Formats: sequence, C-alpha cells, structure tokens
Amino acid sequence: MWWRGSCISLFAPQAGEFVLTSGAGGPVRRLRHKTNNSAPALAQNKRLRHMHRMSAPFSVPGFDLDRFVRETLAEDLGEGLPDGGHDVTSESVIPADARFSGVMDSRDPIVVAGLPVAEAFFRALDPEIAIERLVEDGDAVEPGADLMRLSGNARALLTAERSALNTVQHLSGIATMVREYVTAMDNPDCTLLDTRKTIPGLRHLEKYATRMGGASNHRMGLWDAAMIKDNHVLVAGDVGEAVRRAVDAGVEEIICEVDRLDQITPALEAGATRLLLDNMEPPTLREAVAIVAQISGGRVPTEASGGINLDTIKAKAATGVDYVSVGRLTQSAPAADIGLDFTPL
Repeated sequence: MWWRGSCISLFAPQAGEFVLTSGAGGPVRRLRHKTNNSAPALAQNKRLRHMHRMSAPFSVPGFDLDRFVRETLAEDLGEGLPDGGHDVTSESVIPADARFSGVMDSRDPIVVAGLPVAEAFFRALDPEIAIERLVEDGDAVEPGADLMRLSGNARALLTAERSALNTVQHLSGIATMVREYVTAMDNPDCTLLDTRKTIPGLRHLEKYATRMGGASNHRMGLWDAAMIKDNHVLVAGDVGEAVRRAVDAGVEEIICEVDRLDQITPALEAGATRLLLDNMEPPTLREAVAIVAQISGGRVPTEASGGINLDTIKAKAATGVDYVSVGRLTQSAPAADIGLDFTPL
C-alpha cells in the first residue's frame, strides 16, 4: 500500500529515500530515488523552492486539498483492491533511482486554472521535487506556452502525472469557457454568474475555476441562500406565499425565480431580495427590469437565466439586468488541451 489512514505523511528517513505513510500505521511502500547533491543542483533546487514559497498558498473555503489529492491518487492506484496500491507500470519499467525533468504546456489558447492543485499531486509523491510555475491561475496564454517546469523522481512524476493533468485540463477548460462568455457579454455593468450545475465532489474547485475565468459565484449550495423555483411555488400555492414562508423562516437572502411579468409584484411585495428572470427574451427582460426598479426603487437586483449562450448573452446583459447566470460554464466546458513531456536526467 502507498498509505493508510486519514492523512498522508511525507518524510525522508535516510538519504535518497521517501516514504508515504500515515499516523494509522500499517504497511507502506518506500520509493528510493538518487539525490543529486552537486553544488549546481543544490543551488537550483534552493532557488526553485524559494520561488515556490513566494507563491500565495492555495486555499479555497470548503475545499480540503490534502484529502482531494489523497483520495484521487488512491483511486488511480487501486488502494484497497486486490493487488492494488501501486503503479505497476512505473515500478516494473522505471528504475527506482531514475530522475525526470518535465514541462507542462498548453496546446491551445487557454485561461489557466488548477496549477497549485497539480503541484500538490507531485509534491505528495516526491516532497523533494523542484517546481517552477511559469504562469499563474487566471492568466490567458497562447498555444505552446510553458505553464510549469518540474524535476524529480521519475516514478513519482509518472504516477502523479494523470491526476495532475486531469485536474488542470478540467479546471482550465472551465476558466477558458468563462472568459469567452465574459468577452462575448462585453458589459462591465453586468456580472456573469455560475450555477450549482457542477460535478459532484468538485463544486469548490469548479467554482474556483469560474472565478479564474472572470465570473462570480452564485450561491455555493443549498445552505447559503434560498432559491424559490417553480416546484416550490407549486407546493406553496403561488409565488408570494412561497416567498413569505422563507421570510417567516428568517431567511435573509431570498432569490425568487419568475418566468412571467405578473409574478414580479407579488414576489417583491412578499420580500424577495433578488429576482431570477427565467427564459425571458430581451424585450421582456427590459420590461421586467423596469417593473422591479419602479417597485423596489432599484434596490432589488435582477438576474437573467435560461437560453443564454455566446450568441445571446450580450443582448440579454444589455437589458439592464445585474447578473447573467450560465449553467454550462461548469456543466459542459470541454477539457483544455494541456500536455506534460518528460526528459530523463
């Protein structure tokens, strides 16, 4: 096994060796690698470690990076399965002391997201790895741009490679699509929002990626705001009653979806704090925004949602709404084409 228990502990009990283990004990696998202690190599590693320390630490509220790395690697290594818990190809083909250098690069024009997470995968398996991030999350790069340089134990790099690339490709794909929508919207007075249409288990990372692309986050989940939709209205009886029930329950932020103009007044009078204008065409959206401004004095923000794509977003954003939300930013973004090529040292 590579590790056991609730956390990964990385340490080097003797020169040229590191171990993945845990406080829970149990069998572990030791990976040996040849350490280059020449003066130039030590100076280079010191410089790269200093550059890494200068980077802002990666922190996303609600996201446990160590756990994500641990569980993702465990899945790929077959932890807990018969004959699992190791990279059979790298162990059988690559010498234990072999070392690689590598360059991660973009094959397409992209907006980068996820490099700190990729770095965490490599460091989990080789704590002595030298890594230099050449760009930062949120940067737009052209095809052929180098994103990251790294050098370390060859087995560790190959074992972590797919998990690291999958994450960066997925998050960069989201950030790239978001930037396309922000550009197409071309409206500094309107904010692009994501939605809860995320892959289970990846919401915090995917919403991080939308921020890197230039969007803002809608509610993070079911807990931080009420969103009254058609099924809630169906049970409550009408829009006004649904909103009143949320108000009576002490909910502070109440987003109410309306798909008809005649629902606006009862929703506002009952206490809605934001209106989601669903599947309305630009002329109807303009009328809805005017009604909301008249009733609330401009205090209640409006959000356009539904039927929004790269061809329609500019016209809908130009109607005066405060927000435009797009589900496909996280639901349908294609992975970015990013590669990682290694060279033996």
